[in-house]
Amino acid sequence: MWLCSTSCVVGTFWYNDATGYGPIFEEEPLDIVYTKESPDRLISMNCRARANPAPTYRWRRDNWEIKLMELPNEHYSLVGGNLIINNPEEKKHAGTYVCVAKNVYGTVISKEAKVKFGYLEEFPDEERDPVTVKEGQGAVLLCAPPKRWPTEVTFRWIYNEFPVFLHPDKRRFVSQSTGNLYISKVEASDAGNYSCYVFNPQIGKGVYSKFIPLISTEEKKRYKADLVVKFPDTTAMLNYNVTLECFALGNPAPHIVWRKIGATDLPASAQVSMSGALLHLYNVQYEDSAGYECEAINQKWQDWHQAWLYVEAAPEWAVTINNTQKDVGSEHTMSCVANGKPGPYIRWLKDGYSYGKGELKFSSLTFEDSGMYQCIAENYWGIIYASAELRVIACAPTFELNPVKKYLLGANNGRVVIECKPRAAPRPRFTWTKGKEVSLWEFYFNILNATRNDEGVYTCLAENDRGKANSTGTLTITEATQITVAPEDTQVMVGEEVHLQCQASFDPSLDITFIWSLDFRVIDFYLEWKHYERIMVGGIDSGELKIMNVQLRHEGRYTCTAQTVVDNVTASADLKVKGLPAPPGGVRVEEIRDTSVKLVWNRGADHGSLILGYTIQTRDFYALTEVDWRDASTSPTALDGMSVMADVVDLYPWMEYEFRVYATNEFGDGEASIPSMKIKTWDAVPVVAPTNVGGYGGKDGELIITWTPVQPQYFYGKKFGYVVAFKPHDEVDWWYETISDPETRRYVHRDASFRVKSNDFQFWFKLIDTCSDQSRLSDQVKYWRKYDDTEPGANRIFVPASMNQTRLENMLPDSHYLIEVRAYNGAGVGPPSEHCEMFTKRAPPSVAPQMWRYISYSGKWLYVWWHHISYDWFGNESFPLYYKVMFRKTGYITGPIYMTGWHFIDFPMPQVGDYELEVRGRYEGGDGPCQFVGESQKYFPRFLDYLIPLSSPSSQNIRGKGGEHRRKRSEEEYTFKCVCCPDSVLPSMPLTVSPPLLQVRRLS
Repeated sequence: MWLCSTSCVVGTFWYNDATGYGPIFEEEPLDIVYTKESPDRLISMNCRARANPAPTYRWRRDNWEIKLMELPNEHYSLVGGNLIINNPEEKKHAGTYVCVAKNVYGTVISKEAKVKFGYLEEFPDEERDPVTVKEGQGAVLLCAPPKRWPTEVTFRWIYNEFPVFLHPDKRRFVSQSTGNLYISKVEASDAGNYSCYVFNPQIGKGVYSKFIPLISTEEKKRYKADLVVKFPDTTAMLNYNVTLECFALGNPAPHIVWRKIGATDLPASAQVSMSGALLHLYNVQYEDSAGYECEAINQKWQDWHQAWLYVEAAPEWAVTINNTQKDVGSEHTMSCVANGKPGPYIRWLKDGYSYGKGELKFSSLTFEDSGMYQCIAENYWGIIYASAELRVIACAPTFELNPVKKYLLGANNGRVVIECKPRAAPRPRFTWTKGKEVSLWEFYFNILNATRNDEGVYTCLAENDRGKANSTGTLTITEATQITVAPEDTQVMVGEEVHLQCQASFDPSLDITFIWSLDFRVIDFYLEWKHYERIMVGGIDSGELKIMNVQLRHEGRYTCTAQTVVDNVTASADLKVKGLPAPPGGVRVEEIRDTSVKLVWNRGADHGSLILGYTIQTRDFYALTEVDWRDASTSPTALDGMSVMADVVDLYPWMEYEFRVYATNEFGDGEASIPSMKIKTWDAVPVVAPTNVGGYGGKDGELIITWTPVQPQYFYGKKFGYVVAFKPHDEVDWWYETISDPETRRYVHRDASFRVKSNDFQFWFKLIDTCSDQSRLSDQVKYWRKYDDTEPGANRIFVPASMNQTRLENMLPDSHYLIEVRAYNGAGVGPPSEHCEMFTKRAPPSVAPQMWRYISYSGKWLYVWWHHISYDWFGNESFPLYYKVMFRKTGYITGPIYMTGWHFIDFPMPQVGDYELEVRGRYEGGDGPCQFVGESQKYFPRFLDYLIPLSSPSSQNIRGKGGEHRRKRSEEEYTFKCVCCPDSVLPSMPLTVSPPLLQVRRLS
């Protein structure tokens, strides 16, 4: 076989590595939705690849090759690499297509592209049934959309006539999942005819249904909120958008609130629209994966729904493959890594055909391993391709492109490495010669502690099974470079000038260069000419470094490197700069109080001078400029140089602050630290009262009181206001009025009975701050039903000032309450707090559970069971949680209480004494009524007798508390009455004893 010096063998053909390469896709086919209404009546799928030599193209449909060259086809044609489908038919041409590009170096296939035929069927012709609903009730109009492809469509509703479309609002919502129209509460204006309009944007077609009459009747009631549109567990794709739907029926129209479970706020990318019915999450990330809750609230009820949002991702390459050239017989590994969720599945193609999965390993490459390889990563969300060419080559050694250096230099007593890197495949064997000396080395020849004796001519001989070649170089040994004058450690003041010396001896046949670096960063004398300068002597670099106007940033380790083309040597020295201290770091607030905070920081560099102390500065919310910093009062007052924390005192309560710290040494004050995060001090009782209180009379019956408002920094909390107190001069009782606006400067009181003289006031004026430092006697708690009560008629209770909680009583079940708190002192009540809204639970049922019981045949166990209390989701009774069973001895108030979710329980049968049994349900709204059995027949014990069939049906006795009693007739009826307390009596329960005979035992 003939070989040329610039070419190698790849498999069974020659190649020139400067020009040939395998196919690389530049354009790949995309998914297509075709409609029969398309005017072109053709489908064009594009495919273009770059390769040398130019590739040929083939196409596959559903893994079957389309015969484009062998047989003429009335539908398929090839234009360049593009596939044209004329007059497409769904049965023949729908499917998955791939483009195949091939040349002598290998074959690659494109990404899959699907051809689907879009359609949107018509609605059925049947008339739609009318929907009749009472005003105030909710209504749902079903769309029942027809079959379609693609399934992504938009839904709208036509009202009475086309093109009058319904505009969704707080009451009306159109689900883009089902197309249904939801009306939370029907009003008289909603009556009319409705048609569901479905539009498919990809095929540009829309259809609408028959009209649905909506008939409303005149009965207005309030209905509780009831969620009817509930988003399911949803999986979204990373970096895509997702929309969650939630809508409720009810009267009044419910208000929708969204929450992210386990978080205080919705994600930053979240947006609520359609009056709360839609939650849009844009560009979702993994951290958005969580449970989401929508809550519907109106005056009657609140309803909620929770579901989970999962975030997954399409495959994305983390490690991909590249074109590789390897020697025949060598080892090789090909791997690619893709990220995604769920984790992508990795598989391989070689020249367009399946070749394995995971990682490809070759222990000994052959020519057959050459070709185009494609790594494919896929999961549910997508598929990605990576292509690369593997070339397995064989060449005789050649030094044409990379010969051994002809002239080699080495330093005396240094290390010399002579490299030999011919082009060869497989890897050659190397032999080194110097004169008659022969050595076996790798591709380099290594000489340690070189001397003049190592000078000479060196030849590298490379040989493999394809041939051999050699290359020669001459080695010369020079004098080693040495530092003769090294730089010394130096200490300098800021602003001064310093010189660092550096001199070296070197071989006179060579040129030398001095390189200076600061902390391993090479100094650029061109850019830093203001501070650094080389000292030149006779136009030659002397090695000396001049540093002018030294600053703190110039401190560090300076390294001088004396370098020739053969070797280099270095020497270093430290430069210490004395000056102002560096700014402290990590300034942060660790404790917040009303008038003080605990501030912590880290000490900065002292720059060669002992730090004498620290100063803390503050800037509050009302600072005029960004540089309006003020020295703060601290505890301790003086902060020495070892301080790392202090209390900042004399701050305003309820004020936003940020802090910074600077250090001081003998040279002055250093640079201030970066400001801390902004914090707000706690609120407190205000201590500054209004000033310039005065007043005068206006028109008849008017009293005008004026004052200068308190400055905002003295508010000391939110909801700041005033209480104006005034009284006639000769009376004892004060009149009080609350002013909630802190900027108010006057108050006008009107009373026809007042007669105010302009020059002789008959009133004293007293102005009281709502949160003044007068002794707070108590707090007034006021609560009332939001929609059913008036605020003046609210319930009020007073709580001692020393307490911060209380119990609200006499609240009605299943109600929406507002609660407010006001401070109270001698001047009256202060301004109200923010209203707290709460819903009371529905009341427990009024009926006790019905019980049955019996004693085991052995008489050792008592079995009790009862009916579950039925629950009506739309009723007025609260939801049952569990049951409480008390088993106590007669005459005792308490006894053991058992809690169970079942409707039965058993007890060991006591042998002595009388016992009572009580069963009651536990509900969201509290305990329900109990079932308690008492004595009402002389033949039985006072509290409950239990009936058990005897083992022998011939027994004729009835055993009771008074002894044995003969049965008088074949059937006797006894009556028990159940009570929970002496004042409550439940309906009697007839107990009939009939053959076979029964034995009667009490619980004891």
